[in-house]
Amino acid sequence: MDLHFGDSKPTDDERAAVDALLGPPESSWEGADRSDADLRWARGGREARDRRDLLLPGLHAINDRVGWISDGALDYLCRRLTVPPAEAYGVATFYAMFSVKPRPATVLHVCTDLACAAAGASELCAGIEAALGPGVQVERSPCLGLCERAPAALAIRAGDPVRTAVSAPATVREAVLAATAPDSAPEEPPAALAVPQAGSGDLILLSRVGVVDPASLDDYRAHGGYTALRRAFELGPAGVIREVTDSGLVGRGGAAFPTGRKWQATASQPDHPHYVVCNADESEPGTFKDRVIMEGDPYALIESMTIAAYATGAHQGYLYLRGEYPRALRRLEHALVQARARGLLGDDVLGQGYAFDIEIRRGAGAYICGEETALFNSIEGYRGEPRSKPPFPVEKGLFGKPTVENNVETLVNVLPILTMGAPAYAAIGTARSTGPKLFCVSGTVDRPGIYELPFGATLGELLELAGVRDGLRAVLLGGAAGGFVRADEMDIPLTFEGTREAGTTLGSGVVMTFDDTVPLPRLLLRIAEFFRDESCGQCVPCRVGTVRQEEALHRIAERTGADAADDIALLREVGRAMRDASICGLGQTAWNAVESAIDRLGAYE
Repeated sequence: MDLHFGDSKPTDDERAAVDALLGPPESSWEGADRSDADLRWARGGREARDRRDLLLPGLHAINDRVGWISDGALDYLCRRLTVPPAEAYGVATFYAMFSVKPRPATVLHVCTDLACAAAGASELCAGIEAALGPGVQVERSPCLGLCERAPAALAIRAGDPVRTAVSAPATVREAVLAATAPDSAPEEPPAALAVPQAGSGDLILLSRVGVVDPASLDDYRAHGGYTALRRAFELGPAGVIREVTDSGLVGRGGAAFPTGRKWQATASQPDHPHYVVCNADESEPGTFKDRVIMEGDPYALIESMTIAAYATGAHQGYLYLRGEYPRALRRLEHALVQARARGLLGDDVLGQGYAFDIEIRRGAGAYICGEETALFNSIEGYRGEPRSKPPFPVEKGLFGKPTVENNVETLVNVLPILTMGAPAYAAIGTARSTGPKLFCVSGTVDRPGIYELPFGATLGELLELAGVRDGLRAVLLGGAAGGFVRADEMDIPLTFEGTREAGTTLGSGVVMTFDDTVPLPRLLLRIAEFFRDESCGQCVPCRVGTVRQEEALHRIAERTGADAADDIALLREVGRAMRDASICGLGQTAWNAVESAIDRLGAYE
């Protein structure tokens, strides 16, 4: 394979950023400033290619240090990893948080997605842009996962170290302060403020949020931490899988696949090694439950991943974390260091002769990487595009090996299953939707946040807890990929089967409310813009369909009745094509919310 590099050279900062990750180069083949004598023969190519998965961390290293990725920096990183620069350029331009064009060291991401749009994000952006000078770049961003504190802004200042500051709920003054003086910006409120039920004695998944110090391993263990892992070692791998299967636990990311079946299928594969991947890339607009768990109870996730790995025969785990979650990153990095120091990760977990460790991989702003196979490609150093299935991840997943992938909420459910036992866990909820469920409530309610309820509670009961306001017009269930229901449909049971029977979806647990002050056509247009931006472009139905959907919604934004009929018919045709022919769930669900708004809410009548 010929690698064609340009003539651009990295700056000292760019070289230092890459070398801090990969170590100093050993030869001129890797860009070392030495004589050309060692260019007479190739060396290190195979070993370097085996490190292709360090491409994404390398791009992060450069972007964090400098603020953008120059040709010279990209070439140097590619030399170090023996990656064709053209491929690396395709990866770098795939992610919204990277830039391959010069930009200021400080970037202020202002969320303009659904919850923030309803809370005045457009006016906030205009005020910020008028107040800030040329030293800060303001970028209108998709959901930042701070919906309970909308509108939200995230400032990132490149340097060594990179500095971040969150402003939420953001005002022009506070967002400008976060961008111009991130070290002086007010500290983020504790994660417990996102849990209105915090401290309640009947919580299971959120019982420690707001009760324990998230930085203290001792505090975690004093409140039941690592009891489940000890129970797992008593049961053995097959016993753990049996408990998870008998509990009825299904995936909480939206697909609702039985977790025990997935673990069993991975464990039974003869090919090794096996991997465990935690999908913490919750990018669905309106979703922030995983962030709250990682910020408020990080050791629970580490313990859960260890149990999943033990049950499935894995010795290496990857935690794929949203790039927009700087506090969750700090909390998890600290927790991993503490767990290793105390023998809870490493070569001999809890003295049981079992080896397991976890590596964090940061995403960089790509909704599609929430799809499991796109996530695998991202970790491996390729564009985050979904793979065709079969083969399924349990057979050929990360690095082509058997892989179990679960999101944060699914994994932390394993802890109460093992501590209370499968029968007791299965008794919570309904026969087909067992256990507790986390709901992300935002929009026009008095107490937005994460709520934990047993499956089977109704939508009305949930919104009563959150304090729904007068003038409620619609509720969006499942986020941008979900569907709208009317204000008079409060008796819908919040279960997978109940929402299906009601003609909608539970999804990942998003419940977003809108009153009659929110212009529905503008909301639908924002959803269409989101899917057009986030489509990876790999398959024609999604690549073209999301554009045509947005175009049609632009045309009918101010029209109703017969004037909109032709475009609504076109929307239905495009929506069916995307649903039937797209490779992955993004294209298959991109029409759902628009369809439900037309048919259920009469959006353009």
